[in-house]
Amino acid sequence: MERHPKAVPPGGRMRMHNPLCYGCGEEAAQGLHLEIYAGEDFAIHARMAVEARFEGGPGVIHGGVLSTAFDDVMGMAPLLIGPSAVTVHLEVDYLRPIPIGSTLEFTATLLGRQRRKLYTEGAAHIGDPDAPVAVAHGIFVSINAREHFADHLEKSQLSDEYKQRMSRP
Repeated sequence: MERHPKAVPPGGRMRMHNPLCYGCGEEAAQGLHLEIYAGEDFAIHARMAVEARFEGGPGVIHGGVLSTAFDDVMGMAPLLIGPSAVTVHLEVDYLRPIPIGSTLEFTATLLGRQRRKLYTEGAAHIGDPDAPVAVAHGIFVSINAREHFADHLEKSQLSDEYKQRMSRP
């Protein structure tokens, strides 16, 4: 694998793929508002405040919120080598409760590629990278975004903007 020449340089903020994305979108009013950055080689780093609205069990994050965060963070790793990709498999191991009010630090790494399949792993911690609170593995498949989303543009809140973008050569 080689890093794509147009990939975000290490330390640079990864651009959101959709401003309304629940994970990374700046315009997603109720979103996670993940801050995602490119790392060295095929790594991604991210941060997320664990807000009270993410509560599942008393005083801790809901597991579905955590899996959504992993999905978005690990889903950025394929962009380091090429085109967009979508999730086809995601598994999360929850190791310890994650308290409301904490800040999660994520790392994700693109492990390899087999044709269109891209394999990733991720970990989340609260201040100590050697003490993960959760780990994850995912498989993503590279796509042609224009084709993949063409039948769904009408349902987007940004439908007109996306139709305009998709019509460009």
